[in-house]
Amino acid sequence: MSAGAEASKARSIAAFLLVALIWGSTWLVIKDQISAVPPGWTVTWRFALATLGMFALAAVRRESIRLEPAALRLSVAIGLFQFFGNFQLVYRSEHYLTSGLVAVIFALLLVPNALLARLFLRAPLSGRFLAGSGVALAGIALLLTHEYRAAPATGGVLTGIALVGCALLCASSANVLQATELARRQPVVPLIAWAMLWGTIADALFAWVTSGPPVLDSRPQYLWGIAYLALIGSVVTFPIYFALIRDWGPGRAAYNGVLVPVVAMALSTAFEGYRWTSLAAAGSVLALSGLLIALGGRR
Repeated sequence: MSAGAEASKARSIAAFLLVALIWGSTWLVIKDQISAVPPGWTVTWRFALATLGMFALAAVRRESIRLEPAALRLSVAIGLFQFFGNFQLVYRSEHYLTSGLVAVIFALLLVPNALLARLFLRAPLSGRFLAGSGVALAGIALLLTHEYRAAPATGGVLTGIALVGCALLCASSANVLQATELARRQPVVPLIAWAMLWGTIADALFAWVTSGPPVLDSRPQYLWGIAYLALIGSVVTFPIYFALIRDWGPGRAAYNGVLVPVVAMALSTAFEGYRWTSLAAAGSVLALSGLLIALGGRR
C-alpha cells in the first residue's frame, strides 16, 4: 500500500472514531432533551439549528448550494428518511426504553445497511465482513440482554423496540441513498443541508399536528443540549459519516453503530455511575472484536 493510501486509510479511521465518540456522547444529552418538551419539537429545534449550521458550513467552504433537479429530489428522500422518520422514532422510543438499550439496538444498523446495499447497489459481502458481523452481533445480543434486564419493567418495551426497528429502516434507507451514483456526484455538505431543511419542515409539521403549537424549554441545560446535538452531533458528524458511506460502503460505515453503545456505556460509567456486569463486558469485547475483524480486510 502506498504512502498516500496509508494516509487516506488513517484519515478514514480517525473520522470513523471521531463520529463514534461524538454520537456515543449524544445519548446522554438526548435523555434530558425529552424530559420537558415533546419529542417532535425537540427534534425540530435540533435540525432547524443544524440546517442553518450546514448551509453556513457550505458558505464557509465556498460550495454552491444549487443542486440539479434529480439531486434535489434525492435530498427530499434523504431528509424524510434520515432527519424526519429516523429521529422522530428514536426520540419517541426513549419514552419506553433506556437510552443505553436504544443505542444497543441501533447498533444493528449494519444488518439492513449491508443487505439493502447488496440488494440495490450490488455491494459485495465478503467472508471476513460476514464473520466479523456474526461476532459483533453476538456481542450486541449480550449487550441487549444486559440492558433489557436493567431496564425498568414497563409494558411499553415492545412498543419501544418496534419504534427503534422502524427508525433503523429509515436510517438504513437514507444511508443507501447516500451511496448511490447520483449522490456520489453531489458535494456532501450542500446535499445534507438541503436534506436537513426538508427533514426540519416535516418535523415541524408533524410536531404541530401531534403536539400542538411550538414548545421550547428555556433551561440553559436544554438550550446547550440543543446546540450540542445540532452543531457537534449533526453539523460536524453527518458530513463525515456520509463521506464514509461513499468511501467504505453502507455496510462497513454502519460499524460505527457497533462502537457507539460501547462509548455511551463508558461515558455513562464516568458520569452516571453505570455498573458493568460480566454480560456487558463480554458483549463489549465481542462487539469490538467483530468490528476489528470486519474492518481489517478489504471490502
